[in-house]
Amino acid sequence: MVEVLMSCIGRPPALPLQATGNTTRTGEPLYTCPMQPISIVVTVLNEAQDIGRVVPSLLAQTPSAASVIVVDGGSTDGTWEWLVAAQAKDPRLVAIRDETCSLKHSLGPVSRGRNVAIAAATSPFIACADAGCTYPPDWLRNLTAPLEAGLAEYAVGGSCLDPDDHTLWDLASAPFFSIKLSPSEPTKSCTARSMAFTKDLWQRIGGFPESVLVGEDTLFDFSARRLTQPAFVERAKALYHPQNSLRAASHQLARYAVSDGMAGVRHARLFRNTARCVVQVLALLSLRWTVVPLLVILVLESWFAYHRDWRFLRRFGMRAILARLFFSILVPWIVASNQIYGSFSTKKQTNWQNTTS
Repeated sequence: MVEVLMSCIGRPPALPLQATGNTTRTGEPLYTCPMQPISIVVTVLNEAQDIGRVVPSLLAQTPSAASVIVVDGGSTDGTWEWLVAAQAKDPRLVAIRDETCSLKHSLGPVSRGRNVAIAAATSPFIACADAGCTYPPDWLRNLTAPLEAGLAEYAVGGSCLDPDDHTLWDLASAPFFSIKLSPSEPTKSCTARSMAFTKDLWQRIGGFPESVLVGEDTLFDFSARRLTQPAFVERAKALYHPQNSLRAASHQLARYAVSDGMAGVRHARLFRNTARCVVQVLALLSLRWTVVPLLVILVLESWFAYHRDWRFLRRFGMRAILARLFFSILVPWIVASNQIYGSFSTKKQTNWQNTTS
């Protein structure tokens, strides 16, 4: 059963925009017309710990979104009750309960929930957000500026760790999930934690793929780039709160790799990580005669670990630096083995939210 409560409001004029190559930033005015209405979409299931942070941050955007549409896949932990109470206080919040947006009824419940939300939106522009994040007040304005200016019909902002809410293993694993350590770092991540597009583009693509549990934003991105060039937006990052342990980060990386294998994508990534496994083994075997290959491997692994964000990581101290190197050495083994497994597996993946429900 689907329960929908909707309302829309107008939007004030946008801040100006300047475009530089494929990157956009605030600058000289390019247009002066009022902003088009924009709908933010989020899909949730048993997110009681996070729902009270993400929704208020989305409702606090300046300028305001026309609507914040949250699709609940059948929560049993109080998430839906929180949404019902919150929408009674703010008519911009649209609460939709659709229990087909869960693994009980769909192979891709996240995609299905997102598609349900977008179908319900009356705005020409859509912004995707994630329940595990919070959003600065200027996030929506910055992310959608290229769409408003007519410079693009698809924009991505990426994500970064919340500077005040992260664990050691969040820092160690961040770049392997395309997560930045600072809001100011440039990014070309296609994560649906911070993604905007026209509703027309979503319709031409056919929506988010409902055949996969994870990696659906990557597949959507592949389809979008066949039709248009994305804009990479500065200062439009979601503030992510993964709260990973070593085990949790490794498990999440494995799930993404299995999904890539099942979808038959990222073959170059599989080859690269398999090659790293092989040379690590060869370096260990060569210790009988010389340590040189192992020293070379340590140098290479250090490059893999630190080349993306060394100037930010070093601020967190030696424990974070060593944890990053350790996790980086594990990465090729986790990715290669699980992507190969996914290539042959027909087993349906799950997640903790669906287990809870």
